[in-house]
Amino acid sequence: MPKVLVFDIGNVLIHWDPDHLYARLIPDAAERAAFFANVLPPEWNLEQDRGRSWAEAEAERIALFPDKADLIRAWRARWHETVPHALPANAAVLSDAQQAGVPCYAITNFAADTFSEAQERFTFLKSFDGIVVSAHERLIKPDPAIFEVFLTRYRQRAENCLFIDDSARNIATARNMGFATVHVTPETDLRREVAAHGFAV
Repeated sequence: MPKVLVFDIGNVLIHWDPDHLYARLIPDAAERAAFFANVLPPEWNLEQDRGRSWAEAEAERIALFPDKADLIRAWRARWHETVPHALPANAAVLSDAQQAGVPCYAITNFAADTFSEAQERFTFLKSFDGIVVSAHERLIKPDPAIFEVFLTRYRQRAENCLFIDDSARNIATARNMGFATVHVTPETDLRREVAAHGFAV
């Protein structure tokens, strides 16, 4: 039975969706989908999670799509608009677990500066016993190496941990390494799932 909780952050504890911003900037849904497929695809943002600077990231895409320069720069300049609120039910599970004395950690794919911004806006993100931030390590989930960083740094064993994430690929890596897992979707009752693993929440 696991004794330690390990959280992802985006779309587990705080809501993140670039559409919150870009639906206003590119109202046409088909045009917006094409923008995310071609101009700022998911793998572009992952490189900032891996530690690439925003200046380099923006310059790369603006060189390819100069007519989209303002839209490209808006991703970072208006990043706060892509994270409109916490996910209160899930954040309450974290808080209640901490109050019950459960060690709580995080492994997150996040750019360094936006993570600092998120911690200032959502102060409960400062409450973990330890956090592994991808940009600081220059590693991103689902690479097993970032999980190994967590296990080594905080002297944990995978079989003692329940890992909670919204990405099926990240969940698969964690499970293969011996973590118990909860795959979070919008329908997940996280409190029930965590309690089912023996935690007093």
